[in-house]
Amino acid sequence: MTGTHFAVVTSALGCLAMASNCLLAQKAAAGFAHAHTEFRFTASAPYDRVAPLFGADAERKWAPGWEPQFVFPVPAKDQLGAVFFTRHGQGSSVWTTTAFDLAAGHVQYVYMMNGALVTLIDIHLTREADKTGVSVVYERTALTPEANDHVANLAQQDRGFGKEWEQQINGYLAKTRAAGRD
Repeated sequence: MTGTHFAVVTSALGCLAMASNCLLAQKAAAGFAHAHTEFRFTASAPYDRVAPLFGADAERKWAPGWEPQFVFPVPAKDQLGAVFFTRHGQGSSVWTTTAFDLAAGHVQYVYMMNGALVTLIDIHLTREADKTGVSVVYERTALTPEANDHVANLAQQDRGFGKEWEQQINGYLAKTRAAGRD
């Protein structure tokens, strides 16, 4: 991807994120659904080992079925401004990494699914002795009234992600620790 293409994709996603904030302000009048879901869990390893696992490329290690197709950078690398696609059943999403500051414990993504909804995923990590605290917020906003039910369904699924992510990450960490790749 050229610098110009990257700038266009990143700008477009930035506009979508700003548009979703405008939609929130108009939610009642326009009838667009918005959902906020938050969960927390503890990863059973030190911060320096856990934090990189929240990059889209590194997530492949612990999240079954997670296969992002990177547009930028190529080869895939977790960094601020990364752009990638994912498949969701019949649809697809375009994502951008809007924050990737492992030193500060902040990772954030914005993605648009099928032109119908925008999702912001905001992840904060904290050092807790030999473990890592993880806080995740999902903000989902419909871009059309037809996507309102989908936003509600996804928000319901999001509520279960805390337990799922905790089991997957801790399972991966235990497996690599047992294999001596700690």
